[in-house]
Amino acid sequence: MVTPPNVGSYMRSDVRPALGTSLAAAPSRTVLVLDAIKHAILTGELRPGDSLVETELAGLLGVSKTPVREALKTLNGAGLVTMSPYKGASVRLVDDELVRSVYDVRLLLEPEALRRTIRRGGDWPTARRALDQAAGAAGPAERSLANRDFHRGLYGGCGNALLIRMLDDLRDQTALVSVAAWRRSPSAVTDAVPTWPEEAAEHEAILAAAVAGDASSAARLLHDHIESFVTRNFPSLGGIDGT
Repeated sequence: MVTPPNVGSYMRSDVRPALGTSLAAAPSRTVLVLDAIKHAILTGELRPGDSLVETELAGLLGVSKTPVREALKTLNGAGLVTMSPYKGASVRLVDDELVRSVYDVRLLLEPEALRRTIRRGGDWPTARRALDQAAGAAGPAERSLANRDFHRGLYGGCGNALLIRMLDDLRDQTALVSVAAWRRSPSAVTDAVPTWPEEAAEHEAILAAAVAGDASSAARLLHDHIESFVTRNFPSLGGIDGT
């Protein structure tokens, strides 16, 4: 496994050691290991196809292989890691099937969840802060995480715990696809990905409709936003909305 220099800077709450920082004395080591690896994947520090070797990760984190093994199993269940009895674990590759599946389900579920959140009264200040964080982000990885928080703010108040859990799982896979999308562009290394301004404008329009209580318009704008991301970044796929 090739470990990038800043991999795994995120941890739960306010505990944010680097992946090479020992977690031997930390509580809930499996959870902390899980978050460190997951964050590295979702920010692109561990790239699709990278090997995830238990002994190497355990050494970097200062823990035994057991919490690493459990974390990898959880990430496999979440669709971020693939595990093979012969090749071991690796970061999931992003292919057309994954993109189509994830975004097709998002089109089915997320606009309806937003519609319900608006009817129940959403936590729009939280969504607003996420957009502000995205606008001031230092790079595409940080912006991607802020955008994840924004989308959760749209559906998190829908009142259906199962629906929220399903969209949370999709949110992680969506971030994996997003990382692949901005890495496909040569301009990604300079943080000049051309889709970001368009996506930011779409986010602002969605939030404005939500704040205004216009559930129908907000849901339509969100549907178009989800679909247009695929059109812009994966044009070879064609339509994903049942077409």
